[in-house]
Amino acid sequence: MTSKLKETLRLHALWLRGDSAGKRADLYGASLSEADLYGAKLCDVELTAANLSRAGMGGADLRRADLSRADLSEADLIAANLRWADLRDANLYGADLTAAKLIGAKLSGAKLSGADLRWTRGNDREIKNVETDRWWITYTAEVMAIGCEQHAIAEWFDFDDDTIAKMDKRALKWWREWKPKLQQIIADDPAVKTGWEELCLTAADKIEEDEV
Repeated sequence: MTSKLKETLRLHALWLRGDSAGKRADLYGASLSEADLYGAKLCDVELTAANLSRAGMGGADLRRADLSRADLSEADLIAANLRWADLRDANLYGADLTAAKLIGAKLSGAKLSGADLRWTRGNDREIKNVETDRWWITYTAEVMAIGCEQHAIAEWFDFDDDTIAKMDKRALKWWREWKPKLQQIIADDPAVKTGWEELCLTAADKIEEDEV
């Protein structure tokens, strides 16, 4: 972390405490790729369009942070607090969101493909949860994480007994009970698509039109 960034975050911490000497951190469009921000206090920080690819943000407090259009690809967000954060149109490709809290987060247009969602607490819209007697479940419109396993939803329901049994010695018995329940839950309450795929298709269509 650079001395300038440290000073910015120091002043931000003062601002959060209501100290008149403080100042809200404005890191709009900042280049923070691979930055060490583990455990940083970043509530309400302005990070719109910032480059945070591969940044270390595990355990960071990002409540209400504006991360819209930010590049968070492959960022470490393990156990980060992203409650009410604005992640619209953010790139979370390959980000590690293990045990992160996304309650109330805005995720429309966000790219979630490849993100690790094990034990993630979702926003009950694009990322939803089911709490069972044994494993915590997180699912999106495309993937589902059960305990330490994450796969495409379609793959989960196609797995044979041998595949499930190899995941955990307790898995097969549990799966036989919960498979039909999860199929029904997802059918009745599917996660909302972020719209990222639709945005990409729209952009691709426009490029084709421009080339004609």
